[in-house]
Amino acid sequence: MSTPLEQQTDEREALQSIYEGDTNFKEVNSTTFQYKYGEEDNYKTFLVELQWGENYPDEPPTINMNTFYNRNLLPAVKEEIQAALNTEATQWLGCGMTYTLFECLKDNLEQLTAAQPDSAPTIKAVDDGVVALKISDPDAEAGKKEPKKEHLTKAQKRRQWERTDHKGDRARGWDWVDIVKHLSQTGSKDDAPTAAEIAAAAGPALHPLNN
Repeated sequence: MSTPLEQQTDEREALQSIYEGDTNFKEVNSTTFQYKYGEEDNYKTFLVELQWGENYPDEPPTINMNTFYNRNLLPAVKEEIQAALNTEATQWLGCGMTYTLFECLKDNLEQLTAAQPDSAPTIKAVDDGVVALKISDPDAEAGKKEPKKEHLTKAQKRRQWERTDHKGDRARGWDWVDIVKHLSQTGSKDDAPTAAEIAAAAGPALHPLNN
């Protein structure tokens, strides 16, 4: 009966022959082998690494799914692939199983990676790499409100009403300057305006309508 070491030697030679020219297969060392699945730029691609122990194939190989190549693989997908390999390995104890394990993943590749997205998720970020969030500003909203109307006292309202007509418009001439009073305060008696000057400043004379 062959020893585990002899079986490993025979299986190694068989793997080298089977995968000769297959760039997806890699012999890391005499007891560690890798196989890559999927296209290089595909987000569903992954790599499986199997390492033989001293008692392999009487015991299953160590399955490593935590290589850097699998950095984008979801944890749940890693666990599902590893579980499938463990289930398959228990059926082949005592026999060389590395080829069988690699090939069983090819047959179930679509099912095992169904939960893996086709591309990386995109996040809209600002310059500092922080996700842009819309935050309402209570102060800014308050600033948009109309300013409060000024509350007038009854006396102020009365004076305002006296200056306007029933439509709210101020009477004609409300801001005219009392020319006579103004000139009497700023000039001498000799500079007092004549009646003609006062009439000209006051505007055209109003004549009664004909009956």
